[in-house]
Amino acid sequence: MRESSTSLSLLDRVRQRNQEAWDRLLYLYTPLVHHWCQSWGIQGADADDIRQEVFQSVSTHMATFRRDRAGDTFRGWLRVIARRKFLDHCRRQEVQPQAQGGSDANLRLQNVPEPDESESDDPPQQIQSLHHRALELVRSQFEERTWQAFWRTAVEGQSPLDVGRDMNMTPAAIRKAKSRVLHRLKEELGELLG
Repeated sequence: MRESSTSLSLLDRVRQRNQEAWDRLLYLYTPLVHHWCQSWGIQGADADDIRQEVFQSVSTHMATFRRDRAGDTFRGWLRVIARRKFLDHCRRQEVQPQAQGGSDANLRLQNVPEPDESESDDPPQQIQSLHHRALELVRSQFEERTWQAFWRTAVEGQSPLDVGRDMNMTPAAIRKAKSRVLHRLKEELGELLG
C-alpha cells in the first residue's frame, strides 16, 4: 500500500468529525440521495435543499446510527432520513399558497414508500455506482500491479490463472492482491456499503 492504513473505519472517522472522512462520505452518498429525490419527483433547487437537509441531519445524528439488528445498514438509515426530509418538504409545500393549477404535494406524499420497505428499491446501477465510488477512494492506496490483479479478478471475473499468466504473477499472488484490496475496502468502508 502507498499510504499507511488506519484502524478506524470511515464511519468512525466521520463520528470524530474528521473533514476528510466527511468529504468521502458525501462523495459516496450524495448521488444516491440525489437519485432518491429524483425518484420522488423532486428536481433542481428543491432537491439540493433536501440533500443539504439530509446531510445536516446525518452530521447531527451520526452518533445515533447503530447496526444492532440484522439488516441494519447505513444506506437504510440514510434512506429513512431522506424520506423524512422529503415528507417535510411536501408538508411545507402544502401550507404554502398554491399556484394556479393546484399542488401535487399530497399525491407525492401518498406515493412515497414506507422506510421499512426493502432497500432493493435502489436500482442495481445506483448500488454499482456507489461501489465504484468506494473503490475509487481506496485505489490510490495500492500499486498499479496490485490494483490490476484485483480489478481483473474481482470486477471483471477473470481467473487468477489467466491474470497471473498475463501479469507474470502466480495465481496465489493474484489471489493475495485481490484479498488485500477487498480487506482494505472492508476495513475502510464495510459498515457503509451494506
